[in-house]
Amino acid sequence: MPTRSGSPILEILLAFVVVYLLQVLTAFADLVSTLFVLSVPVTENPWTVVTSVYAHAGIQHLLSNAVALVVFGWPVARATTRTRFHLFFVGAGALAGVAQVTLSSSLPLFPGIEAAPAVGVIGASGGVFALLGYLLASNRLSSGLSAVVSVPTWVTAAVFVTLAVGITVATASPGVALIAHFTGLLVGLAAGRLNLLATRRRNQSPQSGLA
Repeated sequence: MPTRSGSPILEILLAFVVVYLLQVLTAFADLVSTLFVLSVPVTENPWTVVTSVYAHAGIQHLLSNAVALVVFGWPVARATTRTRFHLFFVGAGALAGVAQVTLSSSLPLFPGIEAAPAVGVIGASGGVFALLGYLLASNRLSSGLSAVVSVPTWVTAAVFVTLAVGITVATASPGVALIAHFTGLLVGLAAGRLNLLATRRRNQSPQSGLA
């Protein structure tokens, strides 16, 4: 049976610190945008799809994401394997970042108003919001209700989208990548509903959801 451990959290926190130090060092050569900031076209600097997930705009940004990672990620990390946790975090974070930079330049905020030029995105909030979504959708209460009450797929999808919109709006502030937050949270909710990170099948354990 795979070993369940919270150690991926510590490894990601260490990655945050190492990448931030690299940002400081490369800032003198004006390489931060090239190495760490995800922007369009994504194919120009494809490595930033991954590096941007671990990079941050400053100490306060890093600390806020670190605290959220510990709070939301620790229960998830203890319920899955190290490899699955890392792949889920960076995959969801990368998807959220790509959605942010590609959609922000093509979707107007209001009808009749052209979208603003796309800007680069940096930070782990997409991955962190995915962990929050996973935690909300895969805990024992949610798993128990879904096992007792049969809910149509479209209703579940509508609830997830509404929840994602509500939480995204509640956390909105100037300069925040709202599309990345929404995308990460929605990915996490869907993955949690499917128990994507579970290490045991449901028929082997009726309590495979997160505590």
